[in-house]
Amino acid sequence: MKIYIATGNNNKKREFAQLLPEYTIVTPTDEGIAFDPDETGTTFYENSMIKALALWNIVHQPVLADDSGICVDALNGIPGIYSARYAGADFPKGSPDGKKIPQEQKNAMLIEQLNNALATKNIDTSHFPHGERSCHYTCSMVLLLNPDRFFIAQETMEGCIIPSIEQAAGDGGFGYDPIVKLPQYNKTVAQLTADEKNAISHRGKALRTVISVLKSIKF
Repeated sequence: MKIYIATGNNNKKREFAQLLPEYTIVTPTDEGIAFDPDETGTTFYENSMIKALALWNIVHQPVLADDSGICVDALNGIPGIYSARYAGADFPKGSPDGKKIPQEQKNAMLIEQLNNALATKNIDTSHFPHGERSCHYTCSMVLLLNPDRFFIAQETMEGCIIPSIEQAAGDGGFGYDPIVKLPQYNKTVAQLTADEKNAISHRGKALRTVISVLKSIKF
């Protein structure tokens, strides 16, 4: 069975394919489909639904869409839904010219923004699950069969931001993974194997919920 995923990110395609080996995972790019919807939502869920509906309106077949990002507790959830566009403390929602900056630069700027915020000593971090550097990834995933029939799962993966960019480690994963440390593994997300990451990641957990639904429904 073919399932379209509403993304042009090959890293996401790889993760979906690893978790859904019995399905043929197809991106718009694979079939020459122009796909770049405006993500105008204010939540992860809203953006995932925008992408799912936009692709379904083109292919009229089952679509999986997710919106995900990293949320730093001491920064009130920054960069959150703007994780892909994040351009530092001055432009947490993205550069005014719309240009995306290299991921390594984003990683360094996020660490710097957190360090500067913590240096003010004005943040109550006592309730953060992993101390003052606590963060979490969020993934909101939609399985859209048609505009009136869809299923949603939203999950998180908790960790903490490393103190300096020099401590970034690992060549697995993508995005902010090299700067997010998981206390239970004493590794960054980028140091995990694909199987380890899929077992605990926000996307892996959300997708497993969706898979259970997928296997139980009739098309």
